[in-house]
Parts: sequence; C-alpha cells; structure tokens
Amino acid sequence: MLDHFTLRVRDYDKAKAFYAAALAPLGYLPAGEYQGYAGFGVKGKPDLWLTADPEARPQHFAFTARDRKAVDAFHAAALAAGGRDNGPPGVRKDYHPSYYAAFVLDPDGHNAEVVCHLPPRPARRAVARKAKPRKARAGKRRR
Repeated sequence: MLDHFTLRVRDYDKAKAFYAAALAPLGYLPAGEYQGYAGFGVKGKPDLWLTADPEARPQHFAFTARDRKAVDAFHAAALAAGGRDNGPPGVRKDYHPSYYAAFVLDPDGHNAEVVCHLPPRPARRAVARKAKPRKARAGKRRR
C-alpha cells in the first residue's frame, strides 16, 4: 500500500499552484511545507510531496476518485489551472469495463491521472407517491 510519494518539479511555485487547484475536487488540500517540500493531502495527511529539481523528468501517477463526477471535476480544474489535456474523462475499456479516467499533463509534463473503478451509479428516478388515506383517530368522530 502506498503511503506517500514525492514528485520532482522544475518550477516549484507553479507546481504548487497547479496541484492546489487540480486536486481540490478530490479533497486534496495543501498540507504544509517543510524544508523545500510542499505537501498535499486529505484531512491534513500529505500523500503527495513536491520538491524542486531542475532536471525533473516527467512521470505518470494516478489518484483514485470516489465517483465519476470527481474525475470530471479534476479534469476541468486541472485544465483551468494550466494543465494540458492528455485524455478527456471517459471509460477505458481496454483496462477494464468500469475504468473511468482522465489524464492531464501538468506544467512540468507529468501525466496526472484520476480514475474511478466503480461502475456508473444508476440514475435515480422520480417516483410519484400516492397520498395515503388518513385514518380516523380512535375516540374522535368526524362530523
């Protein structure tokens, strides 16, 4: 099981701003800085660390989303924050029938993916409810 990972980036400040915006739909927030590292995580526990490295090479990594809407929201937020589309939200049947993912290249060229492995939720239908007949209360008569 993965606890955390460090991503080396060429432009530290640009990467911090990008990931703060792109990961917000997943519940990831800035979780502090420590000796040249910026942490991002859920509930204050950093899972992703960024650090400056002028020779950083692009990597691929993926975050899990709770549902398909979160994948869509990540993709939109990442593009708005300056990322480049590397695969719009959609099912990737060649991985498995429910693999719903989006891919974005960050400012350093890292291929950031967000995936939901769950099948789509069934649409909720509005059900017309019939009014229940009222029962007369015992001991009271209606006139």
